[in-house]
Amino acid sequence: MKKLIIRFLGVVFICSTIINFSSGNNKKSFFDPPEIIKKEQIEKQHAPESRKFSGISSLAVSPGGRMWAVWYAGITPGEDLNNYVVVATSGDKGKTWEEVLVIDPDGPGPVRAYDPEVWINPEGKLWIFWAQAAPTRGTWSLVAEGTSAGVWALQINDPETNEPELNSPFRITDGVMMCKPIVLSTGEWVLPVSMWKMEKESARMVVSPDSGKSWEIRGGASVPENVRNFDEHMIVERKDGSLWMLVRTKYGIGESISNDRGYTWSPVVPSNIQHPAARFFIYRLNSGSLLLVKHGPIDMRTGRSHLMAFISKDDGHSWSNGLLLDERPGVSYPDGQQTNDGTIYITYDFNRTKDQNILITSFTEDDIKMGSDNKILEVFKRRQLISQGGTDNTE
Repeated sequence: MKKLIIRFLGVVFICSTIINFSSGNNKKSFFDPPEIIKKEQIEKQHAPESRKFSGISSLAVSPGGRMWAVWYAGITPGEDLNNYVVVATSGDKGKTWEEVLVIDPDGPGPVRAYDPEVWINPEGKLWIFWAQAAPTRGTWSLVAEGTSAGVWALQINDPETNEPELNSPFRITDGVMMCKPIVLSTGEWVLPVSMWKMEKESARMVVSPDSGKSWEIRGGASVPENVRNFDEHMIVERKDGSLWMLVRTKYGIGESISNDRGYTWSPVVPSNIQHPAARFFIYRLNSGSLLLVKHGPIDMRTGRSHLMAFISKDDGHSWSNGLLLDERPGVSYPDGQQTNDGTIYITYDFNRTKDQNILITSFTEDDIKMGSDNKILEVFKRRQLISQGGTDNTE
């Protein structure tokens, strides 16, 4: 497939040459920059009370302690063309939140914005990522049939204020990225990008060697078609220099290894971590241990309930007992960050089309290691609400 290499505002991004989707008189394309709506311009269409879907959240904390959360929402209870991304911030450690930006390609038009991720880069700047695509016959059709859903980004130079100056949004590459980037020991930035179409090496590793100025596809893992889901993969650099990729599959979590910095990957096979077909979260802590947030015990496959946190001191070969974060059915899609003081902040959603809760909780590595009933109750009490959509909806 022919590729376009385009430089936009100093950033090189890569995309395939494909048909420009538009609908009727609406000429908006998923290749066009979206509208960035600031808080004073957010209208009723984007107000929390008008939402019938809220979910898929991500969290980042600035060097100064300001929290940023993103998720996507819509005026219908589905994952469809009405979806837009919400950006909220908190200056009091999550006690109160203010929605300050909405990213919406075209309102209730043919282009959706979804699957956002927020990240603080090594220089302390805030990056907001999201996907844009034109749906055909629902979300899975993007995987089965393939369209060039694209990863977009917006950089905020000063994440310490609730009214930041915004740079122009730009498209990085084809695909969808809804899990945290990482920085390798080489200094390279890595985005775990999924090609939402049935093809080999769909779970991609997209790399920037120059702090986000340019990006290249380095390689990817191939998920067998009969177990392929949405990938939603995450990559860990192990202490021996190898890269360990965990991938969402129909059976739970698959794994792949690269010993050449991501150029080639071993076949995706089932991992020893039991899980439903849902997103998980894995993260390198300040101590060097790995954090894993998933549903249920390590060796038990549950549904989307019993969100638990685990620690590994040996790069994922074994895991501690878990700390229960939220036992309710309907909790899903954890994401988060550890701050310099050792606090781990995790966001997740609850009942995306009924309660529409976007939540945050906090704990420490020691809380997981202690694993006591008292610690579980303490973590439950730390649970705070980031957002709640309209409450008159049905499941």
